[in-house]
Amino acid sequence: MALDFSLTEEQEEIRKLTHEFAINEMRPKADYYDEREEVPWEIMHKAHELGLGPSSSYPEEYGGGGVDFITSLILAEELAWGDAGMAVSIQASGLAGAGILAMGTEAQRCKYLGLLSDPKELRLGAMGLTEPNSGSDSLALEMTAAKVEGGWLLNGTKQFCTNGGIADVHVVFATTDKQLGPAGIAGFVVEKDNPGMRQGRKERKMGVRASHTAQVIFEDCLVSEDARLGYDTEGNLTGPGAIGAMLMLEATRPLIAAGAVGIARAAFEFARDYALERKSFGKPIAKHQAIGFKLADMATEIDAARLLAWRAGWRAENQLPLGATGSMAKLFAGDVAMRVTTDAVQILGGYGYIKDYPVERFMRDAKIYQIWEGTAEIQRLVIGRYVLGDRKA
Repeated sequence: MALDFSLTEEQEEIRKLTHEFAINEMRPKADYYDEREEVPWEIMHKAHELGLGPSSSYPEEYGGGGVDFITSLILAEELAWGDAGMAVSIQASGLAGAGILAMGTEAQRCKYLGLLSDPKELRLGAMGLTEPNSGSDSLALEMTAAKVEGGWLLNGTKQFCTNGGIADVHVVFATTDKQLGPAGIAGFVVEKDNPGMRQGRKERKMGVRASHTAQVIFEDCLVSEDARLGYDTEGNLTGPGAIGAMLMLEATRPLIAAGAVGIARAAFEFARDYALERKSFGKPIAKHQAIGFKLADMATEIDAARLLAWRAGWRAENQLPLGATGSMAKLFAGDVAMRVTTDAVQILGGYGYIKDYPVERFMRDAKIYQIWEGTAEIQRLVIGRYVLGDRKA
């Protein structure tokens, strides 16, 4: 099959729609929500009405839009170009949806993906995997799920949950039997207002401040038997279990990469335009080789990061093993976002360091893309295993 990097008519229409939304709705409010660390409910509702949320990629049989993976990457980039914090708020429910899609029974998919895809009402999802004492070692969970009469009793704390405590649907992972290792980890769906689940500390963050991040605490939280993902009511395994969810999280890394590309592109464009207007020694600073070369490197790395994300997205869309491609895309794009935003601040000089210009916010927002959904160090570990032949690419 021949390579074709052009967008289809539908993809171009979605890109334009999302770009206009970013210009008209997100950018005018970016400083407001960043400064106040508020959830941008108004923006989220408008995005949901336009079909710009994660449900756009859910299969149509579950109420989603059924768009292809590359289209989802385009959408993610444009939203992050508008504002990374608001983009996270708009798209974060996709993590819960990914877990349900990967692990859920047909009944669970119909119920919960249908709920998250409801065109008339915005509903949020949250994913709970990280804990206070387990981050990169995501299988070292301390949260427990004990089988009791009537279902499962959950106890433990989840850390750094986007939409944690305010979501309508929480997908959380707990250990049912520590002696079984990964096989003893199960996913559960916990609906809002379930007794025993409550929001803990709301985090104050360096960047992506327009998104809600909080602890979620479970204290003798009883959920029914059918809340366990991938098992029928008789306890029979019907899906891939926790390992399947980890594979799905691996498949979402191209989306994180696309978000990083969006931030980098925003910073590059602002720095380029500033460098063409700002003059020193009688000419625009962009015409000085030191700045011109920096802009050239920024543009090149942004394109390379996008192509890595699209390659991984193409493999996911065609149901091919991602191998290391998802990790490569996330690793490279996260590092590019950090380099480009740092260089953008440098190009603006003192103006780049003050809040009158957005590049300092871009730089703060970019940092998390080297951390969440597997740190840069973990991505290098994953890639190294493939390179050394420990895992099949």
